[in-house]
Amino acid sequence: MHGSVKTTTGWLVVVASTIALIVGNGPILLFTFAAFLKPITDQTGWQRGTMSLGVALGLTIAGLATPLVGQFIDRWGVRRVTLVAVTLFAASVAAISLTGASVAVFVALYAVAGLVSSGHAPLPYSKAITAWFDSRRGMALGIAMAGVGIGTAVMPQVAGLLVKALGWRDAYIGLGLLTWIIAFPAILLFVKEPPLAGKRLGNSASAAVLGDNVGVALRTKDFWTMAVAVLLIVTAVNGIIAHLVALLTDRGMPPAVATRMLIGVGLSTILGRLISGYLLDRVFAPYLAAAIFLVPLAGILILWWGGASPALGLLAAICFGFSLGAEVDVIGFMVGRYFGLRHYGVIYGYIFAIFTIGSGVGPYLMGLSFDTTHSYATALIVFCAMLITSSASISRMGAYRFPGEVTGIAGAERVS
Repeated sequence: MHGSVKTTTGWLVVVASTIALIVGNGPILLFTFAAFLKPITDQTGWQRGTMSLGVALGLTIAGLATPLVGQFIDRWGVRRVTLVAVTLFAASVAAISLTGASVAVFVALYAVAGLVSSGHAPLPYSKAITAWFDSRRGMALGIAMAGVGIGTAVMPQVAGLLVKALGWRDAYIGLGLLTWIIAFPAILLFVKEPPLAGKRLGNSASAAVLGDNVGVALRTKDFWTMAVAVLLIVTAVNGIIAHLVALLTDRGMPPAVATRMLIGVGLSTILGRLISGYLLDRVFAPYLAAAIFLVPLAGILILWWGGASPALGLLAAICFGFSLGAEVDVIGFMVGRYFGLRHYGVIYGYIFAIFTIGSGVGPYLMGLSFDTTHSYATALIVFCAMLITSSASISRMGAYRFPGEVTGIAGAERVS
């Protein structure tokens, strides 16, 4: 009975994490940006690259703050930190509506939203789920991170409807309210770590069993191999997704049809997370990641020659979404297997900081390419090289250092 209760609680954490991540920092701050880009630039006359700087700065700051959030979570627990973060994030998104005639104010408000969004990213949910699961950890993470995919599919459509009905300023207020209403109750009621997790991590068991110290992890080749691969893949994929609607409408696709391509991104993100979550428990993660990181390359080639065809645009969107979904699962899984759980929050925080910075740099590079050459071609060529390099580098990682149960916390499914 005791084991059954723990198993049920672990899966409730997974479901609640899925719900909260529907309105996580990715779907709200990054992926709705595509729905706002043209309406705002058309009204204000701002350049796409300049406006994209808001996303770049916001996500860069979020990335830099992520290791600190990891420290807070390791010290005070997932629930306490995340409840505060989601409230501040929701308020900051609504505050973007206060933008005046100056693009500098827009960029500054996005920066503030990015800073507080670091506590409502996959990090806290991955920490909680990793503590509950071991043998089925990949699948549990995959299901939870599918929430980002749902949000990627749904929230740009919601943003588009809000912009059309209320204008872009009130649309940001609506997104902020929706974020808090969806995420806060789910976190409050269900997102937590196992009651013995903190005690077990703080006992006298050896660090070799429970995981690396942060300083040790940061000096390993495995850490930096993973970090470089993550930076390259996320810069390319999120850069393209943030400008996908603009790219397709530039080629003559109707705006409503182009926006619906993001549904393909979101749904394929879910598919990527579920498939990768299943395979991570069965296939050596670096090899799986190397294959997945090449999928967006096909998407770029399809975009290159696909023109304004909705069918080909959807196929390209699926390629981007599938890879994006899988890469977040891979990060959460590999941090546990290569560095253990002793300082999981901080180490994951450093990797996810790099992920988040890349998420901001990519859209800026796309915007800069368009502003300087009136084309996205230069950025797409650079992104092709990044994808090939990321795949090759991550495939060279060594064997797991903390395989299976030696991470220090038994999975909820095995508690008797």
